[in-house]
This record gives sequence, structure tokens and C-alpha cells, in this order.
Amino acid sequence: MKKLLILLIVLTGTMATFAQSTKDTLPKGKTDTATKTVYTCGMHPEITSDKPGRCPKCGMGLVAKKVKADAPIYTCPMHPEVTSDKPGKCPKCGMDLVKKKASMSGEKMK
Repeated sequence: MKKLLILLIVLTGTMATFAQSTKDTLPKGKTDTATKTVYTCGMHPEITSDKPGRCPKCGMGLVAKKVKADAPIYTCPMHPEVTSDKPGKCPKCGMDLVKKKASMSGEKMK
């Protein structure tokens, strides 16, 4: 019984040592602030959104895609949920997509 108790203590101590040391040896992940996630339809790549959802054309789920944070985003003036990473036409109304303007927090509305 003594031997079993000693073996249990040794095993518990060994497991605790390895569990603690693996945290320190894991590689640190790089945080890339130059990218952001955009959701797009696999069948209709011109359909993009800044949040998950469904494609307005086919109903498929939008999938996540990493893009450069400084890349311009184009959107439809009439349908702001339609966005693209390149200029083109809105699939809903056919209007030209315009570059989305970044909102400035210190600016007052007139």
C-alpha cells in the first residue's frame, strides 16, 4: 500500500511538472493587425459582409476570408450590406459600388 501511495504521488508530481512547463514552451502566436476578417459567398465572391450571415443571392452561408486592413472596401449606396474588395456593380440594383468612407469620431455631422 505504501508503494502504491508513493507511486501515485510521484506520478501526480510528474504530471503537474509537465503540465506547467508546456505552457512556457509553446510558441507565441503573432498578432497581425494588418488584416481583418470579411465574410464572402463561395458562389458569389462579389458578395461580402463584415459579419457572418447568408448570401442574398443563393442563401449559402458566408465564409470567413482574411483581407488587408488598409484595403479599400466598396459598397452599394442603396444596399450597404453589399460590399466588395474591388469596384463593380451591385448585384441587387446594378448601381456602381462606391468606396466606403471611414467614419471619423471627432467630426460633427452638419
